[in-house]
Amino acid sequence: MWFKNLQIYRLPAPWPMTPEQLDELLRPQAFAPGSSLELQTQGWAPPLENGDMLAHGVGGQLLITLRTEKKLLPTTVINQVAKAKAQEIEEQQGYKPGRKQMKEIKENVRETLLPRAFSILRDTRAWIDTRNGWFCVDASSSARCDEMLQLLNRAIDKFPLANLHVQMSPAAAMTDWLAGGEAPANFTIDQDTELRSTGEGRATVRYVRQSVDADDVRRHIESGKQCTRLAMTWADRVSFVLSESLAIKRIAPLDVLKENADALARDDAERFDADFALMSGELAKLIDDVLQALGGEKRD
Repeated sequence: MWFKNLQIYRLPAPWPMTPEQLDELLRPQAFAPGSSLELQTQGWAPPLENGDMLAHGVGGQLLITLRTEKKLLPTTVINQVAKAKAQEIEEQQGYKPGRKQMKEIKENVRETLLPRAFSILRDTRAWIDTRNGWFCVDASSSARCDEMLQLLNRAIDKFPLANLHVQMSPAAAMTDWLAGGEAPANFTIDQDTELRSTGEGRATVRYVRQSVDADDVRRHIESGKQCTRLAMTWADRVSFVLSESLAIKRIAPLDVLKENADALARDDAERFDADFALMSGELAKLIDDVLQALGGEKRD
């Protein structure tokens, strides 16, 4: 159940919220399958499979899940059927449908096809560290975060969430690490990186699964490029990619952590809790070390 990504936000530490209190706040927006005419529906779902609680807690760590149901109805299909309908109408009335009539045709086609469209379910999870004050969304894009935060702001009055700020720009720090050929304490630099020009052309150089040549990198940096993505390993325990926006992506626990989790689990529920406890504990330490490497957190 390890998160693949961390979009990190700040909460007050400690944040006095229990699983029972959060479940009660989320309950009015619990997920329910949409009707045949709804293109998309969203709501909170139990993080634990076959569970009842909308907020799952282990030792001060909370887990919530936003479920989205979306109907698959491509525009190309609507246009194709609408075109055939328009041809039928043209034959009946003797002239092509106008813009207004064509819009009505498409709307009717959409309403007709929607009940037969396939549905897909997508879960977006968030981890809340009530002790250290972290709110982390497992999403690769800010759009997914925005969806979750919009619903949370409706559920929790005056939700005290804030953006995370650091003393050093992640892009500037990563560029310095590459230029100096040395990672910050407790980290190693891996093979994937991206360097992008700050000029209008936005020229970009990517290294994918290959060693980064120090002289080559220095030439790119001297020409005005900055590091915008850098693959790293933390404490020989977790590999990840740090982005210029301070998002942590492509998170992967290394073998030593996987072995520890397997040794603790006796059934599915215990495995889930063991994985969650292990993940939250390790990622909280990872976040702390990343912030330390970036000069510490900048408080307003």
